[in-house]
Amino acid sequence: MRRVIVLILFLFTVIGIKGQDPQFSQFYSNPLYLAPSFAGAVDGSRVALVYRDQWWESTVPFRAFSFSYDHYFSTFNSGVGFIAFRDVSGSSHLGSLNLGLQYSYNLTVFNVWHIRPGMAFYYLEHGLNDNLLYMDQIIGHHQQTGAPDQSFKKARDIDYSFSTLIYTTKVWFGATADHLLTPNISLYSSETTLPIKYSVYGGYEFRRRGKLLKPSDETMTFAFMYKEQQHIQQLDLGVYWYNYPLVLGLWYRGIPYVNSQRGDAMVFLVGFKTRQLNIGYSYDFTISNLLSEVRGSHEISLTYKFLLPKRTKRGSVPCPEF
Repeated sequence: MRRVIVLILFLFTVIGIKGQDPQFSQFYSNPLYLAPSFAGAVDGSRVALVYRDQWWESTVPFRAFSFSYDHYFSTFNSGVGFIAFRDVSGSSHLGSLNLGLQYSYNLTVFNVWHIRPGMAFYYLEHGLNDNLLYMDQIIGHHQQTGAPDQSFKKARDIDYSFSTLIYTTKVWFGATADHLLTPNISLYSSETTLPIKYSVYGGYEFRRRGKLLKPSDETMTFAFMYKEQQHIQQLDLGVYWYNYPLVLGLWYRGIPYVNSQRGDAMVFLVGFKTRQLNIGYSYDFTISNLLSEVRGSHEISLTYKFLLPKRTKRGSVPCPEF
C-alpha cells in the first residue's frame, strides 16, 4: 500500500511542478558535476567517485552516485572529461541517469591569471524501476500487471551546460549555467522540465609562511557557493583547514531566516589528502524545520590523480578538493 501511495503522490507531483537537481556537500570532490570548466583542471588525469546517502533514517531516502574521469592536454591547453551520474529515491527507485562529455580551454593572462571557459553535452534518462505494485493488482486481487506503457517509465532528452572559471595560485571565481536546453523529464503526457540552474562560487587560500628550506603545507581556505534554480535559492559558506595529510572542513548551508528558516544544514568534513590520493567523509546535520523528521546525510568521496612530470605545463586549479 505504501508503494501505491508513493506512486499516486508522484503522479500528482509531476503534473504541476518542475524538477530540481540533486546536490553534493563535497562539491569540489565532484568537480565535473559542478562545472565543465573543471575538466582537465589537474596536472595529468583524475578519477573521482562520490556517494551520497541523504536523510538516511527516512523511510524514503535519496541516494546519488557519481563517477568522472578527466585529463589535461598541455599541448593544446585543453581539458576533456566524462561524467556519469545516477540518483534514486524512494521504494519505487524514481531517479535519473546522466552521461556527459565536457571540454575546457585554459587561457593565461599576464602569466598570473587563468581563464577557463568550459562546455558540456549530456544524455539524460529519467524514470522508475519495474518492481512496482499498481492499483489494479490490489483492488479485486487482479493478476494482470497493471503497468503503464513504456512511454511512462522512461523519459530521455539531451542537455547542455556552460561555465567560466577565473583563478590564480590563491584565488578562484567561477559561474555555471546548467540545463540550458531545459530537458523534458516527464514520464507521461504532461511536460516536466528541468529549469536552468545558475551557480556562482569562489574562494581564497591562505598559506602559512614556512622556513626558507622547509615550506609549510598548512593552509586555511575560505569558500562559498550560491545556487539558484527556478524559485529555489541556496548559499553555502565554508572553511577548510589542511595540514598534510589531514583536512578538516565546516560548512553552513542555507540563507538565514528566509521563509522563517535558520538554514538548511551544518556540514562537517574530515579528509585524507596526499599529492595523488584524496579520501573524504562528510555529514550533514539538519538544522531546518525538518530536524524532527530527518537526521542528516552521509557522503563519501574518493579521488585519484595520475600526475604528469612537473615540467609539464600546469592545468591545476587552487580550489579545495573536498
